[in-house]
Amino acid sequence: MEVLERVGMLYQNEEMLKALKKFGALVDYESQRAKFPKKLVREFVELLRKENTESDEKESKFYPPPLPVLGLQVAQFYYDYEKKEKRRGNKDDFITLIKLADVLHPEEGVGHSLILTEINPLIEPLIAGLLLTEYAHKPAGVYYTDIRQYDYLLEMDSILDGEGSIHPHSAICFAHPLRFDKPVAERFLKEVRETGVGWLTPMPVAGVTTPVTVEGFIVVASAEIMGGWLCAKALNPKVKVGSSMWAGTCDMKGGVSYSTPDSMFYGFAVSEFMRRWCGKNLPVGGGEYCDAKKPGLYAVLEKAYKAMMIAAFQGVHPPIGQGMLECGKTISPVQLLLEREFGLGVNHLARKIIPQREIIGLNEIVDIDLGFHKSHLETEHTFKHFRSSLWLPQLIDRSGYDGYEMERMVLDRAEKKVKELISNYEKPKGREEKLAKMKEIIKRAEKELNVL
Repeated sequence: MEVLERVGMLYQNEEMLKALKKFGALVDYESQRAKFPKKLVREFVELLRKENTESDEKESKFYPPPLPVLGLQVAQFYYDYEKKEKRRGNKDDFITLIKLADVLHPEEGVGHSLILTEINPLIEPLIAGLLLTEYAHKPAGVYYTDIRQYDYLLEMDSILDGEGSIHPHSAICFAHPLRFDKPVAERFLKEVRETGVGWLTPMPVAGVTTPVTVEGFIVVASAEIMGGWLCAKALNPKVKVGSSMWAGTCDMKGGVSYSTPDSMFYGFAVSEFMRRWCGKNLPVGGGEYCDAKKPGLYAVLEKAYKAMMIAAFQGVHPPIGQGMLECGKTISPVQLLLEREFGLGVNHLARKIIPQREIIGLNEIVDIDLGFHKSHLETEHTFKHFRSSLWLPQLIDRSGYDGYEMERMVLDRAEKKVKELISNYEKPKGREEKLAKMKEIIKRAEKELNVL
């Protein structure tokens, strides 16, 4: 509360500042800063506690994490395992990812998983939406970064007319410390006013954007979240506020990690503090953000360890991964397949026990007797239930790590599977007229946004 009162937050949006002043904040329009009297913060915290209906009780049932899909990763780089090459996101690699996802998980759809770095950023989401419409049977969302892109994307989405969706999505990753810069402020304002949801995705870094101590990290990170929620409430009294928590820590080489034990502790500490202070549960994210630089089993297990740590501390198992490396900067089709296969193994932990005689195999148990002459490996019951009962991965060797050569074979199998899946891809038909209309919208956007 002292940080919010003495430092306040930067909001580069006049409408936000006016709403905050009316809400009771002390606003300086010239510096675009709002400061919050302790009394105002206390009253708001009490309001949150009364509104909050989330229960601290955790169910004993285990819910498995969803399998990794190509959705809204928006990675900046693409890792080509066959060429052992990391390259900037581009249209050709994005089309490859769309084809892979269209075959791998058609029911989930395909989203804006890779940034097209050769396209002007002002129209990049529009081109991504066009490619999803052209190549994906079920488009599933586009990530926008500038409020000026929003209406064009909505217009394109209406042309798609229910054949999937290229509806614009955005995460409110505000700047640290304590700053809502103009582009993020504009998106947050739109989300709060039009959807009634004020969800934040903070990613502070201890020793860089906050003090290096966990105590200082808690204070700054919590003040930032509270400042975002206060603004949301000022803009829309009926808003539902929430936040995830992505904690980073740094080393002396300038590297930032969101998956080391210390960074996870910082995230859990903020989440627990916010729960005790205002009654809100903040999910700590997430399995997909790991430090591994190259695809492989080490990256899978690094993500799994992080995801299971979150499950142990918060009672909910997040996704193990989404095929990304380098804390979300790079996406790898090979890594995606390995994580899906490992995820199928984790799903075994959520299986139901069905105590029926046939499933138990009672006749076979009696027939095998003491097992001196034969085993259950020889029975019709085992033959019938073997594949449905056990985790039998096609890519990962379940016998355990046996050196680099074995891992290379696993990666080669995954690369072969990627090519096999893409070879089965068939392009959607009958969208020529819709694509032509979308191209006209993009031409208009280029002209109106002065895109050269």
